[in-house]
Amino acid sequence: MDKLPTSSFNFSTANSSAHKPTFPEGGGYQHLDSPELKALIPAVLGVICALGFAGNLTAIGVLVTNARKGKLSLINSLILNLTLADGLVLAFGAPFKAAAYAKASWTLGWFVCKTCDWFLHSCMAAKSFTVAVMAKACFRYVSNPTKQVTIRYKTILSILLLCWLLACLVPLPHWLFATLRREGVGLLCVQVIPASASDFMSVYVYLYPLVAFCLPLCFALLYFWRAYRRCQRRGTKTQNLRTQIRSRKLTVMLLSLALTSGTMWLPEWISWVWMRHAAPGGPVPPPLFALSSQLLMFSISLVNPLVILSMSEEFREGYKGLWRRLTLRKHQPQQKQGPQAAAATVPPPSPRPEALANTAPPPGNQPDEPRAEPEPDSPPNKDGIVLPDVEQFWHEREAGSADPENDPIPWEHQDPSEVK
Repeated sequence: MDKLPTSSFNFSTANSSAHKPTFPEGGGYQHLDSPELKALIPAVLGVICALGFAGNLTAIGVLVTNARKGKLSLINSLILNLTLADGLVLAFGAPFKAAAYAKASWTLGWFVCKTCDWFLHSCMAAKSFTVAVMAKACFRYVSNPTKQVTIRYKTILSILLLCWLLACLVPLPHWLFATLRREGVGLLCVQVIPASASDFMSVYVYLYPLVAFCLPLCFALLYFWRAYRRCQRRGTKTQNLRTQIRSRKLTVMLLSLALTSGTMWLPEWISWVWMRHAAPGGPVPPPLFALSSQLLMFSISLVNPLVILSMSEEFREGYKGLWRRLTLRKHQPQQKQGPQAAAATVPPPSPRPEALANTAPPPGNQPDEPRAEPEPDSPPNKDGIVLPDVEQFWHEREAGSADPENDPIPWEHQDPSEVK
């Protein structure tokens, strides 16, 4: 098999027969001669996978929580489908690419070679179709935001199922023609086009980019632009200003998602079309450009949750609520694990009335000893208890034996003439 020299890559190209072209599949440019790139590219993909998967998992949790609260709508369902596709790309597509880049030959087996690129393209196509349907739903919402459109669960599931079914059928040749080829001492996962399918593939390489990328993106941009213009035109006539502002923010957020995905996905499509339309022995995509385009494609799944989080107030509130619930669940087991600390903080239980009744009175207040009854004229305190000093004072005052020098009210015992 012939090789085309490149700066730091080697990849399989056309066979000696013009009717059996061969393209790299699964791992893409999987022969990395540079040891630095063999370590750098998998490391970058690992960081993208970790951060992107965490962001999409959080977004899925927020959307599922809102759906349980009765906030299920077609747009929220489409955003959930978009985040689910991003999570699948990062969970099953990017790790196989990283493993293919790190090895000199294909070591993941025949089944992964057959399904890796087909699964990756299916998820990307599902995202593209989801954005197109989302644009149409956004336009319908902006056209009449005050009207509550009820959509049944069966309708939402039918739309999502149709998107995934079409997305799995469009890249089917990636699964049919993928196979393992031995080159030197190792194996390569390549796409071999048989002579019987050469005419079909000559048409497919033109139609597939149009169906999976160009037409859905153009459709989405058209309807997002119409929705945005309608928001601007109805700005001075609407009575529900809050609904109008919410519609504008929703349109801008979804338009940002479409533009971001389209811009970051475009270099990968340029590389894909260039490679499959290159003449035997002609110029091919530069290796660094091909690698950068694939990294950008995987970075879409990392950027999408960030766009939603930064531009959606409802999503931020849901994220805060989810974070509070998670932190509360973490604190509750910690409190249960420390029974001694919890017992120390609990005050001792108060004695029951029965126990108080059965306890013996103090020695000075035995029931057999006569207790002095308070005089009817003695002023009791607020609690009904007469203090001994007060009781003795009033008793001495009434008996006339009080000391004149210590009399607190001497004017009662003086004559009026003495006062004058």
